[in-house]
Parts: sequence; C-alpha cells; structure tokens
Amino acid sequence: MSHTAHIPSHRKPRRSTSKLAVRAGVAGGVLSTLALAGTASASPSEPVAETTLEMPVLDLDLAAEVSSAVTTAAENTRAAAVTGELHAQEEEARTGAAAEAKKAKEDAQKADAEKKAKDEADRKAAAERATRSSSRATLQSASAANTQGSGTVTAPATGSAAAIVNFARAQVGKAYVLGGTGPSSFDCSGLVQAAYRQAGISLPRMSQDQSSEGSSVSLSALQPGDILYWGSRGSAYHVALYVGGGKFVGAQNPSTGIVERSLSYDRPTGAVRVL
Repeated sequence: MSHTAHIPSHRKPRRSTSKLAVRAGVAGGVLSTLALAGTASASPSEPVAETTLEMPVLDLDLAAEVSSAVTTAAENTRAAAVTGELHAQEEEARTGAAAEAKKAKEDAQKADAEKKAKDEADRKAAAERATRSSSRATLQSASAANTQGSGTVTAPATGSAAAIVNFARAQVGKAYVLGGTGPSSFDCSGLVQAAYRQAGISLPRMSQDQSSEGSSVSLSALQPGDILYWGSRGSAYHVALYVGGGKFVGAQNPSTGIVERSLSYDRPTGAVRVL
C-alpha cells in the first residue's frame, strides 16, 4: 500500500489557474520528500505504519483582498451618498428659486394693481375737484348776475327789511352758542328770531319751523330780509338772513361765530319770504 493512500484531501474551492498551479507544485514537492523518507527508514522485517498527514494550506492573503473589497464598497457608498446629497441640494435650490420667482411675480402684480387703484382714485378725485370748481364758478357767476341784475336783489332795504338787516349786521362778530337768543350770543334760529322781532314780527324758535313760514322764493329773486335755509323746507337744520348784495348773515358754528358771507361760501337749499 502506498504511503499516501490515506492522506485526506484538503482541497478548497478552485480560485484561479495561477493559484492552482502554485498549490500543485508545493504539494508535489511535499509528496516526493515523504516518499524518499519512507523508503529510507522502512525495514523489510517491520511492517510499514500508515500515516495520515495534513496538506499544507496555502495562505494567499485573502484578508487583504476582503479588506480591499470592503474599502472599495465603502468608497462607492460614500460617493453615491455625496451624489445623492448634491442632487437633493440642486433640487432644493431649483424649488427655492421657483418659489422666489413666483412670489416676486405675485408682488409685482399686487403692486401694479395697487398703482392702478391709486391712479383711478387720483383721477376720480381730480374729476370731483374739477366739478366742484366748475360748480363754484357757476355759483359765483350767478351771484354776480344777481348782484348786478334786477333791482329786487340790489335795492337797499327799507322799512321792516331794513330793521331786520341792520340788526343782523350789528351782531356780526358775536359768539355762537347753541340755544343762544342774545344779546351777547346766538344760535342760527335765535339770531333770525331776534332780527325779526326788531320788525315786530314773531317767529317760531326752531329752524325747522322758521323754514316753513311765509312763502317759498327762488334763490335768483332774493330780497333783503328773506330767510335762507339749509336742508329741506319744514325740516331745515340751519337758517340765516339774506342782507342783499349776494350776501347773508348767520350764526354759523362755535368756531366762526356770527359772520357775513357770500352765498357762494355755503350755498343755501332754499328761501322763504315772510315780509
């Protein structure tokens, strides 16, 4: 029986041709050495003992290969992570830029709308001012025409009308006090009532009632002593006295007191004639 008949095989999975060749060479050298040693030591009278030998294991530094593979995989993983992070940052930047662009567009649209609204408001305000100026010019023209027109407007006051006008003008500069009936202060209806008292005519105390007295008269045909009212007849909220020349005397308010003003200063709604 061969000396190597019972040597167990320690083959490992085939790796490559070069590795197998190296292993085969080493194994062959070991077997040859064992065969020579067995021949020299064996005795014809003694039986040859069977010996089981371990095949040497060839260490090809597999740990280094595994370490290198792990390192490569880790580097690939890191590279993939970096690439993914860069992609995420790029996407976030694109999203942020889109949001900023959208907001800027909305702000621009809002500013444009506000500008249009302001321009429209300015246009309307200018139109209203122009209308008021035109109306004021018309009133001034009408007042001038009345002053220079018929004798009913420009004729001097006489009789009872003169007494009313003279009294009213004498109160100019005195204070306006709500409920005042003289002699140091008046409210609007208190002044009218006191002026008519000088002509021996008794009038109601309140402006609403005074605007209902006598007969209605056109503002284009006023005579001194006519009662002017603001609001509607029978429910007027303010009264004054026409004194001729396109002017009136009235107790206006606490800040102005009793004043003489042109009709264009505060155009009355209507007038009544009591005389």
